[in-house]
Parts: sequence; structure tokens; C-alpha cells
Amino acid sequence: MTKKRVLVYSDRKGRQVLIDVLSQLPIEALVLSSRNEFLKKAKVSRPDLILIDSDRLFKDRTLTELGIPSAIVSPQKEPAAILKARKLGVSDCILSPYNTRELIAHINALLYKKTRITCLGGGTGLFTLLFGLKRIPNLLLTSVVSMSDSGGSSGRLRSSFGILPPGDVRRNLVALSDAPEFMNQVIQHRFKKGKELRDHSFGNLFLTALAEIKGSMAEAVRAMGDVLNIQGIVLPATNTLTDLVARFENSKVVYGEGKIDRAEERHPDLRIMELWHRPEPKCNPDAYASIMFSDYIIIGPGDLYTSVCANLCIPGIRDAIQKTEAKKIYLSNLMTKPGETAHYTAYDHIAEVIKYMGGDYLDYIFLSNTKFSRKPISEYARKDQEPVLATGIDHIQKITKARILVADLANQQELVRHDSEKTRIAIQNLIS
Repeated sequence: MTKKRVLVYSDRKGRQVLIDVLSQLPIEALVLSSRNEFLKKAKVSRPDLILIDSDRLFKDRTLTELGIPSAIVSPQKEPAAILKARKLGVSDCILSPYNTRELIAHINALLYKKTRITCLGGGTGLFTLLFGLKRIPNLLLTSVVSMSDSGGSSGRLRSSFGILPPGDVRRNLVALSDAPEFMNQVIQHRFKKGKELRDHSFGNLFLTALAEIKGSMAEAVRAMGDVLNIQGIVLPATNTLTDLVARFENSKVVYGEGKIDRAEERHPDLRIMELWHRPEPKCNPDAYASIMFSDYIIIGPGDLYTSVCANLCIPGIRDAIQKTEAKKIYLSNLMTKPGETAHYTAYDHIAEVIKYMGGDYLDYIFLSNTKFSRKPISEYARKDQEPVLATGIDHIQKITKARILVADLANQQELVRHDSEKTRIAIQNLIS
């Protein structure tokens, strides 16, 4: 089989690091430091990929006029620089310093024309989604994870160490892991004894240790991704330590994701009228770039406010969603939740997503029509929860241009959850 050819322009003194990474791939790489020679070679040899390792963007559309996939490796982390790269027609923007595994994943996605999907959310909903999607072939899967968790093990570690909460990123890393099952069990193991260790998961403690060693939770997530050999990329939505704040219809203001999630300090039927972060978080630039250069963005499933809208009300995330050319898919929840979405219909869920996106940017909406047996629904009814039915579609179409897709997406064992295999098939059929 003929090797893929990669033409590299690098004006860095430290370009040997990039050359060493490229040497790990079954490709033919030619590295040039002269811009004119590079452009001439690109026009004549027509490589499979152009890689620009430079602090400066090319200020013309010469590369896109060649019709060759191109990527820039750049230290410019501001959204304006990433957006400029997109407008100049670059196929991908990889921010440096980069992780070797992630750089290789980006290069392979361009060389082999993989579909790039970025998922936004948190909690078990995102875990289930990723677990299914990683079985779709020829895909680069990136998970952008909410960093608002303030309860349980994550909340305790956040309070004690001043770190971003590790729980949701841990779940995502395990969902995408290609490590032996026993290793995943170790990461997910939750201690049941010991005053200090009780209720902590080993993975949360491991990430906390890595955060101290590496200097940040973002780098800890990358390091743990290497350990677990994840098939994709996991990114914190923000690197800012922040609290989620909600104002309810009775004007009550509640601080902290944990208190919002557990319906503390107010009646669980009260609706959330406004959601924000304090202090205002800055979007993780890697997450911004991932959204901007994806083919599809999947929003949900997950707790509407504390997982889904918690990401959407980060200004940079919202800005990227509004400006990306990617198709946006929303996976609606299956059940209501007291304290967040008591008595919400599918219309209510979708209206809130549109509100926190800053407009109707959705292209597809999945609603589940799974027929549940009486027993699980009765159990949920005792907890004041009810199914989010695939009804009122004409009403929904008044607030969105999105195509409404109704499918059997759930399973019902002890809990009603999205079925990872059914969801995978639905998404795979759509992107095919």
C-alpha cells in the first residue's frame, strides 16, 4: 500500500519534536523551512496533507485553492486566531503545546478523511453516548465535558485541592478507553471504607495526583488518556474553577451544581429561569477549536441544566457553536428530573437548549419513542419523574428549523437510560 505523503512547513527552531512525532506514523514526511519552497512543492507534488508548524497564519487562501487538506499547529489560543484559521480555509487547528497521541489522532483524521464529532455534556448520559459512538468506524471522537460538578467525591476533591472536578472527565476517559477491562474497573472503583477514602473513586484520586504532577486538570486528563489508551480525545469545557448558579421562578438563587442537582433549598417543581457561572469561565481553547473544526456537534443527553446548559452558558462554547459550520444534533432526555425539569415536555427541553445556545442553531433533534413497561414507569412516578414523550412535534417546529427524528433509543432495566447501541445506530445512520 502506498504511503500517505505529508508536506510540512515549519519555521520553528524546535521542529525536531514534530519530526519525531511524524516518524511514528506510516507516512512519507518532507519538512521545509522556506515558505516559497513549501508552496512550490505543494503545487507540484500535491501531498495528501499539508501541515503548517508556525506561529503565523498564512494570510491568503493559497492553501485552500490547492484543494489539499491542511492543518496548522499554532500556539495562538485566542478564539479570534482559531476563527481566523477557519476562515482562511484550514482543515484543522491543533494548539501547542500538544499531546502526541492527540496530534496523531488529528493527523490521521485528515489523512483518512474521518468524520469528526464533538460531544458536549456530562454525567452518565455522555458516558453512554461515547461508549456507543466509539464503535463507529473512521471517526475522530472528541468529548467536551462540563466542569461544574460540586457534589460527592468531585466536590470534596475540588474543595480540598482547588482543582477542577474530576468525576465527569473520569467517566468519559473510561467510556473511550481501549485498556483491558480490569484497568477500567480499577479506575471506576469506589472505596467503601476509610474515613478519608470512603466514596472516592480511584480514578478521581488518580486524576487529582496527575493534576498536581502535571500542573493542571487539562494535562492530567491527557496523561490519563495516554494510560488508558483512549480512542478519542477528552477535553474539559473550561480550565476556570467556577460555580454554577441558578435563579428560580420564585426569585430564589441557588449556588453550586450539587445543590441545583439535588433540589436543595426550594420546591423541586420550581422552574429554572436563568443559569450562569460565577466567576464567568473562559472556554478551553482546545474545546473551541474542536467545535469549530468538527463535522458534527452532539449536544446531550444529560441533565438539562447541570450537564448540557452548563456548557452552553460558557460564552466561548456558545460562540463556537454559533460560528462553526458543523451540523448540530440534540439528543433529548428520556425522563424528567425534579429540581431541574419537573413536568418538562420535549418542547420545554428543546426551548431551553435553543435559549442557552443564543438562537436556533440546531440541525437535527432526536426524540425517543421507546415503549416502556409499567413497572419502571411506576417506579419513576414514585420519585415524581415521567417520560419525555416524542409528542408535540408541530409545536416544536415553531421554534426550530431542525429536522425532528423519532427513534427507539432507550433501554429499561432497573433504570431508564439511552441504549448505547441503539443510539450508535441512529447517529451512524444519520452521518452516513
